[in-house]
Amino acid sequence: MVVGILDLKHMYRTLRSRENIEVVLKRIRSLWSKARSAGLREVKIMNFCGTHEYTITYYGIRSLMPDGIELVAGPGCPVCVTPAKDVDEAIELSKVTTVLTYGDMYKVPGTRLSLAKAKSEGYSVRVVYGFNDAIKIARKDPDSEYVFFAVGFETTAPTVASHVARGDIPRNMYLLMSYRITVPVMRYVLESGRVELHGIIAPGHVSSIIGAGAWEFVASEYGIPIVVAGFEPLDVVIAIYEILKQIVDSRPRLVNEYNRVVSWEGNLTAKKYIETAFREEDGAWRGIGVIPKSVWLLRERYGDLDAREKFGVRVREYLDIKPGCRCADIVLGAAKPTDCKYFGNACTPDRPLGPCMVSSEGACSIWYRYGGHEIIRREG
Repeated sequence: MVVGILDLKHMYRTLRSRENIEVVLKRIRSLWSKARSAGLREVKIMNFCGTHEYTITYYGIRSLMPDGIELVAGPGCPVCVTPAKDVDEAIELSKVTTVLTYGDMYKVPGTRLSLAKAKSEGYSVRVVYGFNDAIKIARKDPDSEYVFFAVGFETTAPTVASHVARGDIPRNMYLLMSYRITVPVMRYVLESGRVELHGIIAPGHVSSIIGAGAWEFVASEYGIPIVVAGFEPLDVVIAIYEILKQIVDSRPRLVNEYNRVVSWEGNLTAKKYIETAFREEDGAWRGIGVIPKSVWLLRERYGDLDAREKFGVRVREYLDIKPGCRCADIVLGAAKPTDCKYFGNACTPDRPLGPCMVSSEGACSIWYRYGGHEIIRREG
């Protein structure tokens, strides 16, 4: 079905409608009153994805929750969890070739420098909007060598994997692989015991690739309600209501609220490209540690595309989290941005001390820019 511009405008007006949201909020308050009467005093719900954190903060959804319902950010910001070592490797590569990177990665601090600061010191770094832009740059300049800093989750990985699998990457382009896989880190959060969770809002963008079914283990193995949700205010409050309903009914399960985009099995073509091009390996998450089978590297038959091997780059000493920075706690839902002594002082979007203050999906950046909003905006 082709959705026209007018249909889209109507849909977004509906999904941001104060009246519609108030209907769901009334149901949330009623459910919470019932839960309190039964002795429940606190519920902590993790919104895994950085875009959900944006919606919750920008539209003031936290302020609309009854006392005792806490919404905490999770590790769903790929820039925030990219290790400093990988950033340092990109900087080392920029001394001998041109590194192409997303805008979100440009200002992320490594151990000493960011790619932005490296460029100011004369190293070769260019910002691109996506992998297709990187390919165009390399093809226009076949006498130079380029490295694409391949960062992200399952959402962006297929854009690179498809070209790798089809064998149509320019001969003068190499890949600095830094992809992270979300399901293993979800397991880590649940196993670590760092924070007690009563419900999870699963990432919509990622789920459009891996499928809603990938999250069923959260309910079946851990007994925690989980809802795959879209990114509009109505999506989020519906997800919260559904989680509360499952808690009250003592029936944890997986619900796909975002079924207008996400199917149970996901994007089979994208998943096939990833399986063909990449292999799963144990890998580090910034400030968290090594998580089993949580990163993608190139399969051996595509080793000639590996920038680390091509240029022999090796970084042995690095610093993920600077002393006093709470980014690691924040991405695990164990702390709020305002718990960090540097937040809004030594650390701002213009002068980020930690990675959570850089990305548009970073909790610290979102709270700094939009934390003052307290009511649902009137749309249309």
